[in-house]
Amino acid sequence: MANPFSLEGKVALVTGANTGLGQAIAVALAEAGAEIAAAGRSEPTETKAAVEATGRRFLSIKADFGSIEPVQRVIDETVATFGKVDILVNNAGIIRRADSIDFREADWDAVMDTNLKVVFFLTQAFARQTLKQGPVDGVAGKVINIASLLSFQGGIRVPSYTASKSGLAGLTKILANEWATKGINVNAIAPGYFDTNNTEALRADADRNASILARIPAARWGKPSDLGGAAVFLASPAADYVQGITLPWMAAGWPDSGKILRGTASKSAGFAPCAFARRLNHAKGAARSAWVGAGSRVLTVDKSSRGVRGRKRSVHAQFGPVPWR
Repeated sequence: MANPFSLEGKVALVTGANTGLGQAIAVALAEAGAEIAAAGRSEPTETKAAVEATGRRFLSIKADFGSIEPVQRVIDETVATFGKVDILVNNAGIIRRADSIDFREADWDAVMDTNLKVVFFLTQAFARQTLKQGPVDGVAGKVINIASLLSFQGGIRVPSYTASKSGLAGLTKILANEWATKGINVNAIAPGYFDTNNTEALRADADRNASILARIPAARWGKPSDLGGAAVFLASPAADYVQGITLPWMAAGWPDSGKILRGTASKSAGFAPCAFARRLNHAKGAARSAWVGAGSRVLTVDKSSRGVRGRKRSVHAQFGPVPWR
């Protein structure tokens, strides 16, 4: 039986692959058998060496994804070198930090252009090329968008980044809806707190760093290499029937601020809080971890509310991180 995770004979285009998550994804795809084209502003010297060490070919393409100018050229250079392109990883992105009350228009536009606008038009150009190439065993191409934990829980002081990554999660769904019948799979990975350039400011802030680590069951920041397996899966034949998902790849509690939010949830709120609380409180080990690890809001019921079955229509709820240790 053929290895369903093999990428032998495939060509992957990875943006922003000179460091961090993009580098780790490019190397993981190469280890699975793919030839790699890496596009970005900086020369990916380390990535090139790591990919070539696997025996795979590597192409570096100079491109500034602050505008759509390089979009078609990146696709054309990839095809000119390898003869085709099968996989696109939209990893390149930027972040700007400031309180929302003070956030500048220039920072908003720069982030939205790089993280969302250019991603759409590069994906469009990729799709046109893969459709021209035609499907193989029903699959024309694989798109993997790198979204974020903030696609789910918002975060603080990064309004344009959160908006762009939330938009990317939505874009993943609409493109999957439109292109699934054409043989193009479009999915996303939403990393949590990883040790990358984008999180350097958080890790350098002792208070924020401690707050974040306190909510991560593994008690450590993610390593870029932790993400490689998810990318290989979504790029491989093992995921040929997977469409439109945004895969949370995190081990963080809720919410980002670390504060506990208290309130009242009722049946009219659109869910049954008591039933959910009973399921969560009875869950053990991996099942409980999975709920919270996926970014779920945690609801627990006060002792005073345990008689809620049939006698009360509301329940006092606490949303926040589960005490893991």
